Amino acid sequence: MAQGGVVLDKDQFNCSICLDVMKNPVTIPCGHSYCSDCIQNYWDQDDFLGVFVCPQCRQSFSPRPVLARNTMLTDVVEKFKTTTLQAASVPRDNRCLAKADDVECDVCTGRKSKAVKSCLVCLASYCDVHLQPHYESAAFKKHKLVSASKRLQETICPQHDKLLEVYCRTDSRCICYLCLTDEHKGHDTVLAEAETQHIKMQLGDMRQSSQLKIQQREKEAQDLRQAVFSLARSARAAAEESDAIFTELIRQIELKRFEVRELIKEQEKTAIGEAEQLLDQIQKEIAELKKNEAELDLLSHTDDPVQFLQSCQSVRASPALSASPLLNTNPSLSFSPVMTAVSDFKVLLQEVCQGGFVSIYEKVKDVTIVMTQNPESSESQCDSPLAGEAGAAGGAVQMESPIILPPPGLDQPAVSPLNPFFTPGPFAFSPFGSKLATGSRQRHLQRRPHSRRR
Repeated sequence: MAQGGVVLDKDQFNCSICLDVMKNPVTIPCGHSYCSDCIQNYWDQDDFLGVFVCPQCRQSFSPRPVLARNTMLTDVVEKFKTTTLQAASVPRDNRCLAKADDVECDVCTGRKSKAVKSCLVCLASYCDVHLQPHYESAAFKKHKLVSASKRLQETICPQHDKLLEVYCRTDSRCICYLCLTDEHKGHDTVLAEAETQHIKMQLGDMRQSSQLKIQQREKEAQDLRQAVFSLARSARAAAEESDAIFTELIRQIELKRFEVRELIKEQEKTAIGEAEQLLDQIQKEIAELKKNEAELDLLSHTDDPVQFLQSCQSVRASPALSASPLLNTNPSLSFSPVMTAVSDFKVLLQEVCQGGFVSIYEKVKDVTIVMTQNPESSESQCDSPLAGEAGAAGGAVQMESPIILPPPGLDQPAVSPLNPFFTPGPFAFSPFGSKLATGSRQRHLQRRPHSRRR
């Protein structure tokens, strides 16, 4: 706008928040102006902080400034809008010229202007200037204007050069009125506009059905994401709890190992102490017997009868030996029965652990999110409501069911049928689930026919 020698630009009156010409402009303390509603909504977002910032210079204010209408700026903006509208109503020499992809005006001479509307009656396209008669003259009131199109010739019957205003449902094509009396006589025909409205209604139903399916799938996706999140959280909790349980079990096994070691040491100390005590007693008795034997030997070599008889009076009888306890004098005496008991405990513990692991593995395998579906079940088909080519061809839309694969490692012959992630232990399982003892355990059972110690 140029008025009074001053050139004003439209951008000078734009609000920096909504990027449009200001409405009810107000000025904040830093001097910048905005639409009243724009700055109010902008500061409402920072109301909980208690600090209000200018969107342009970022100057902060606290408390919230009171906004007052800028009367002078309001008058200037109103005059700018009025002057802009007046300038827009005046024809300009610089017309909007057509570019390569634009529809050209059929009336313009020389450099063509860009067409804004096409007339189905005139079969021509017009720019803003040459379109005015269709709005102002009564002779063009019944003409039908549509958006500018380059395909106007496609709306003309190539045989009769008439407007295609009828739709033949039998042949699924648009025809003119003269075609009704010729090759399309007796066919199912309706007005093209009526058929268009009918198909649009069907498309609306298809769109609504599609939206319902989208909502259903989105809900399924949300439920699936929630299930995945819940399962992951539960898996972490189960792993931590199982670690704690197995850690406690390992601690108890270590405690029992320590107790067995101390028990063996205590029994060794007790047995050796009793044997040493008995050995001391036997050594003392041997010493007494040897002393008595020496006295008897000395007495037997005395030749004087009187001295011999006097010495016999002082000779003591042989000391009585204490009752000898039952001794286990086996030279290969050892803790072999203890080792046998420990081996039995190991075998029993392995059997219990293996059976418990089978139960745990089955329970873990049963935790799934996607259940296997029956291959015979399929999604319902969505028949196309269009009665045209899709109906004639029997077209139908089917929702593809997801292909669900079994979890990896379950159906494959892994090294261990119980756990594909670990190598088999000292026990294997037959296909029928019975335990097969190893050769070492069979030899051990043949060596010990008696019942297992408790």
